[in-house]
Amino acid sequence: MYLRAFSILKTENRDTISSSQLAERLHLNPPQIRKDLSYFGAFGTRGVGYPVASTAEQIRSILKLDTPQKAALVGAGRLGTAVAEYPGFKVFGIDIVAIFDNAADKIGTKIGTKIVEDVSRICTIKGAGIHLAILAVPADAAQSVVKQLADCNTIKGILNLSPCYLTVPKSIKVITIDLAMELGALPYYM
Repeated sequence: MYLRAFSILKTENRDTISSSQLAERLHLNPPQIRKDLSYFGAFGTRGVGYPVASTAEQIRSILKLDTPQKAALVGAGRLGTAVAEYPGFKVFGIDIVAIFDNAADKIGTKIGTKIVEDVSRICTIKGAGIHLAILAVPADAAQSVVKQLADCNTIKGILNLSPCYLTVPKSIKVITIDLAMELGALPYYM
């Protein structure tokens, strides 16, 4: 959240921002921001604020996002296509460099500048320095895709957009985002 805010501030050509101004943008309180950022070191100057560019870079380094990360996307349907074309991953240094699917009508087509490859060739990620995967496949296909990814011995993290839980080796971290379930929770809070 802080990295996104500081990245946006950089594009606005802001040099500094106070904790009060940042709190207003993020709907937090200034003491919480000062506490959060001080946990990782001295970012700001009392009475001046936080230097936007250097704070963004420090946060990027803390989050280990200072080195670009290559990702493979599995699933070239509507959700996969939207994910592949989403520019927001660049803020976090994520670059989708390979797209896979099992549908004959998708294989060989282009999404942006990437050509969709046959999922049976997924282990080509081994030599490409890809350690992240994004799953945008139906729930009934997700576990078998995870097995294929795990068998490649290169994936360390998976963003699972499939509406299911996955069983993975302990060496792979999974974050699951079920969009329908998240949307379904909103009426309760409303």
